[in-house]
Amino acid sequence: MASRRSYGKKLLAVFSAALIALVPVEALAFSRLKDLIDIEGIRDNMLVGYGLVVGLNGTGDSLRNAPFTQQSLTTMLERLGVNTRGDTMQTKNIAAVMVTANLPAFAAQGTRIDVSVSALGDATSLQGGTLLVAPLFGADGEIYSLAQGPVAISGFVAQGAASSVTRGVPTAGRIANGAIVERELTFSLASQTNLRLSLHNPDLTTANRISDAINAYLGADVALVNDPATVRINVPANYKNGVVGLLTDIEQLKVDPDQPAKVIIDEQSGVIVMGSDVRISTVAIAQGNLTIKVNETPEVSQPLPFSKGQTTVVPRTSIQVDDGKGNKMAVLNEGVSLQRLVDGLNALGVGPRDIISILQAIKAAGALQADIEVIG
Repeated sequence: MASRRSYGKKLLAVFSAALIALVPVEALAFSRLKDLIDIEGIRDNMLVGYGLVVGLNGTGDSLRNAPFTQQSLTTMLERLGVNTRGDTMQTKNIAAVMVTANLPAFAAQGTRIDVSVSALGDATSLQGGTLLVAPLFGADGEIYSLAQGPVAISGFVAQGAASSVTRGVPTAGRIANGAIVERELTFSLASQTNLRLSLHNPDLTTANRISDAINAYLGADVALVNDPATVRINVPANYKNGVVGLLTDIEQLKVDPDQPAKVIIDEQSGVIVMGSDVRISTVAIAQGNLTIKVNETPEVSQPLPFSKGQTTVVPRTSIQVDDGKGNKMAVLNEGVSLQRLVDGLNALGVGPRDIISILQAIKAAGALQADIEVIG
């Protein structure tokens, strides 16, 4: 009976191992390839232009303080057959603006895109304004789009004789579908014989995992890691649907990305973000601050009725000293996890500002096995 039970356990172990072997590696991962990379050549292009917003209710530029607005207005009127050179204009219903937009990849001629409009002069609000035709230029100086339309803003200004209220930014707005693409970018994806995949977060381990996943799926060594940020793919000549079909297939592959241990610190807001791989060596930490509070509560001393005394102010001072004697030293053991590290720091009873100083001190002591990046 014992031998049968032993044989049954062995058979169950073999069967379980076989089931685990049947589970594909991709099922254990959690990120699609398309969420980890960009494909070289498929990207947006930034456009910028200059224009005029008209129809403002007295909230536009002061022409004396914004001479470029007056020059633009004069030039525009001359093109429409109105000669205003030498005349003094006092209108405040017009504002000079900068117009920006992103031209999506493969945007065809006639496609509409959104544009952002921002005041350039001393206009106080763009509410109710309409952008006149403004050409949008690319980095090469060519016109790729024309923008025009009513400006929608999310802020407002309300004021009276003694006070005013401003919500949001009334000098910046947006025009949904406000620009029409006039020139297409020439890039033929279907004719490419090799592709370069650019990782959002460069990492050598992640790049190798991407290369291995692609080669395993295609059954050939067509993917090669150039550097931690780039994976190059040689497109098989006989692949179904060519480059587009290849990208459609491999972008659904699952890859487990890997990132170095890092601690992000924003000193202005006191925000601390630590990755799950952050580890520390054995270290003892003590934290204490000397806090002195001085409260002044002067009291008024009144003389007795019908007496010849005088009313005087008697000072009352209360001084409280907190030298942090109640704070204890805590020991953080080697190789603790992120949760243990946070629990250990919280056990000291310190706030985010003090935790930033503690982390920097641990790093200076060589006990923090992670990079610290300070932003802000």
